[in-house]
Amino acid sequence: MPKIFSVIMAGGVGTRFWPRSRERFPKQFLEIVGSGSLLQKTLARFGPLADKRQTFVVTNAVQAEAVRTQAPDIPNENILVEPVGRNTAPCIGLAASWIRRLDPDALMVVSPADHLIEDDEEFLRILKLALRVAEEKDALVTIGIKPTHPETGYGYIQSAEEELDQNPYRAEGVYRVKTFAEKPNLETAERFLSSGDFFWNSGIFVWRAGTILKEIELHLPELHEELLTVQKSIDSPNYQQVLDLAYGVIRSISIDYGVMEKAGNAFVVRGDFGWSDVGSWDEVVRVTPKDGEGNSLKGKVIVRDATNNFIDAGNKLVAAIGVKDLVIINTDDAILICKKGESQEVKEVVDYIRRKQMNEFL
Repeated sequence: MPKIFSVIMAGGVGTRFWPRSRERFPKQFLEIVGSGSLLQKTLARFGPLADKRQTFVVTNAVQAEAVRTQAPDIPNENILVEPVGRNTAPCIGLAASWIRRLDPDALMVVSPADHLIEDDEEFLRILKLALRVAEEKDALVTIGIKPTHPETGYGYIQSAEEELDQNPYRAEGVYRVKTFAEKPNLETAERFLSSGDFFWNSGIFVWRAGTILKEIELHLPELHEELLTVQKSIDSPNYQQVLDLAYGVIRSISIDYGVMEKAGNAFVVRGDFGWSDVGSWDEVVRVTPKDGEGNSLKGKVIVRDATNNFIDAGNKLVAAIGVKDLVIINTDDAILICKKGESQEVKEVVDYIRRKQMNEFL
């Protein structure tokens, strides 16, 4: 098998994790569940697949120092700093350009830095299956998560029905992609779940670096043109200047919308390894152990007649009396209090803070 490179996308802003998540220190750098940040857990998870020299982390200028601090073993040249965020297609294209230059036949695994996975062994088994499909079929492969409930916070992937002789991988849980679906409303999510042929979109991809760049050339020619210019400047004194100019004209677009939805050779591998994108405080509540009263308590917390609460006290003492079904997050300069089930609305709070230019709270 060709060399395998891992690419960790670590430039997200994590607005739904305010007030713990801030622009300079978003959720991928936080200890959400257990010890170690989500970024550190992700890097450790990919350790058996690709060594540090074959691991790239893509981030932005604001967060680059935090990446270097949390991932000191990653070579500095493998930390790719985007001048500005332009969504996942430019991010992946930039990493693929670096990797193809190192090894024209390389396979690459792309993953967000801020997801939670419970069964690392099963996750690696699924990745190795995806790598085999990507190599043998020269295909674009993504990991689809077997849904457990009608989730409205995730995108979905629909698999195509094929006979085994048309798709020899089907018996192993590999399917051709029929379509991608945006985050649905509850009624649509329930329909997706009952149909049995939809998966949650994990945002994890496997392909040859050369293959994804060919697909970008086909479907996003303007992006491909800029990436070629950047690739030619790697190791030259004017690399940063060329990169800045390219990102000044590159449009923001996701790899799903820009490439995957249009690709004719896309496969989805069914995964069931305890995955969560921990996209909100409610997701943290779901995966965090609870006491006999249904409370999840972190830090110095006193509860009386309080049930089914999630309380992160930070460095203060928090007392909760006679309350239930609340999420309470305390930091040095802000406190979040919301009902369980409504933490997706935290993003609206951050938008309000930004509109009011209360930048000290961002």
